[in-house]
Amino acid sequence: MNPHFFKNKVALVTGGASGIGLATCLKLAGQGARIAMLDMDEKALDIQQDIFLCQGYKIFPIACDVTKEQACQSAVSKVLRKFGQIDILFNNAGITQRGLFEKTDTFVFKKVMDVNFYGSLYCTKAALPSLIKTKGTIIVNESIAGVAPLLGRTGYSASKHALHGLFTSLRCELRHKGVHVMVVCPGFIRTNLQKRALGSDGRIATHKQTRVGKEDTPENVANQIVKGIVKKKSILVLTFIGKLSYLISRLFPLWYEYLMTHQFKKEL
Repeated sequence: MNPHFFKNKVALVTGGASGIGLATCLKLAGQGARIAMLDMDEKALDIQQDIFLCQGYKIFPIACDVTKEQACQSAVSKVLRKFGQIDILFNNAGITQRGLFEKTDTFVFKKVMDVNFYGSLYCTKAALPSLIKTKGTIIVNESIAGVAPLLGRTGYSASKHALHGLFTSLRCELRHKGVHVMVVCPGFIRTNLQKRALGSDGRIATHKQTRVGKEDTPENVANQIVKGIVKKKSILVLTFIGKLSYLISRLFPLWYEYLMTHQFKKEL
């Protein structure tokens, strides 16, 4: 990889104060990028700013609730005033839910969609003029659930399928303008996402989560994302089980439904 590829490029990362977002911020900073870290957790942003400074990296932390369009527009404006450009937008902020559809309140679906889908839409819409000028890269943290069904997570899967439709279509619209769109489909990753999963009533889910295969680390995911940016990957499917699931769901969709249902139904 060209050691100067990311030098002075500006990366805006949502949900950047923890998990995959944080690991990606650190990796990009190490490659010379200037980091705008967005997160709704102001305390976490303050902590990470100090940690990054101790490692010799300056970041621009911005408290932002991505479910609010005006907040996203304001955050992007702050980044442009600070750096003058945006080269990389990583739509990473997300939330999940676990529970049977028939028992899940409809407001839970809306909350998940507001964060996962509309948060990404709002940030992309606001940052797009700059990304077109820089011929930049848009990344969306999707999931295997964005390309295949997932039992007991209908709200989460719906939001991720919506992201897949939006960003693969957007890729077609922006290709001739030099903007690249990369969809990232992690498997099971060791983050706090599942600890904050919403249950059917909107409160934190307490039932045990089903996992398939070994959990990967955010650091490994970040390494693959950074390499994917350089190689202009269209879709980045991660972990062995993730790749296997993606392949089976593409080639044998009904068989995939049967295997996945058998694996996950005991959770519910």
